[in-house]
Amino acid sequence: MSSGNRKIGIWLLSGCFLIFCMVVIGGITRLTGSGLSITEWTPIMGAIPPLNNADWEIAFQKYKQIPQFQQVNFDFTLEDFKTIFFWEYFHRLIGRLIGIVFIVPFLWFFFKGMFDKKTLTKVLFLFFLGGLQGFLGWFMVKSGLSDRTSVSHIRLAIHLFTAFLTFAFTLYFALELLKKKAESTYNKKLYNLIRVILVVASIQLVYGAFVAGMHAGKIYNTYPLMNGKFFPEGSLAMNPVWLNIFENQGTVQFIHRWLAALLVILTFELFYQTLKNNIKDSRKTGVLFLVIAIGIQFLLGVFTLLSGVNFTLAILHQAGAFFVFSAGVYLLFVFGRTKNRIA
Repeated sequence: MSSGNRKIGIWLLSGCFLIFCMVVIGGITRLTGSGLSITEWTPIMGAIPPLNNADWEIAFQKYKQIPQFQQVNFDFTLEDFKTIFFWEYFHRLIGRLIGIVFIVPFLWFFFKGMFDKKTLTKVLFLFFLGGLQGFLGWFMVKSGLSDRTSVSHIRLAIHLFTAFLTFAFTLYFALELLKKKAESTYNKKLYNLIRVILVVASIQLVYGAFVAGMHAGKIYNTYPLMNGKFFPEGSLAMNPVWLNIFENQGTVQFIHRWLAALLVILTFELFYQTLKNNIKDSRKTGVLFLVIAIGIQFLLGVFTLLSGVNFTLAILHQAGAFFVFSAGVYLLFVFGRTKNRIA
């Protein structure tokens, strides 16, 4: 491994950490109802918060024009507004920090000639994902500024999924630069099972965003049955029927909770196959980490549901998804083919 690759890899890992921070803060922003407090998208000038009472009054007056204030937070004082403004501002500030952390070192690496063609192509694609994520963030916020009192749960899911996609790509790219492995590590059966786990985890992530955006976690706060029923009443009430999969609170929660159970089963199958095939080294460690991450994440989901969406549990549950994805991406790397490695 060259020292240049190591430096680039560490740079990418720092980006992974910031993406993690941004999504966690985004979860706090959502749970505190802060996401619509800033009604404009000004990537440059928006970095400067209100600096005096006149600036705060202008920002507050803009917030008063949207349905969330008029229908939900109509009793807010300026001090109340400052609280929700802080979280959304902090969320966007981390996004700007991510941009700086990626752009400034990129320019240094570029002018030092430390990128080969393949690495440069991947870095540029990473910039595309970052720009797309910023646009989708505003696309999400915009959905709650005119006809709704909250953002669209569909757009929330797109925004969250893109953040995890960016995180996964960045982490895998960093692993290519930082970690070498033996030629004999490829196992097709286990590799495909890991891919299935990541696909199911991705769908689960989308449904987690649906549950959050629709506040579906605040109903049916029993487990494993949903108020005494396996499949809750009214879960197929919408027409056409397929609409229930995306818009019905009960159906969305049902899918989310049983996808979690499926992930547990698939992960233990992976663990069993790892033992059966006598897999050792970093691959076995990675599988154990995934088992633990999935187990903790499952329990956090159940306790969050039973609590009626306790704030702390909900944040821990969202953060836990990163550990699941980190383990999954790591396993995809160490169980995969060794051809085309950069390191």
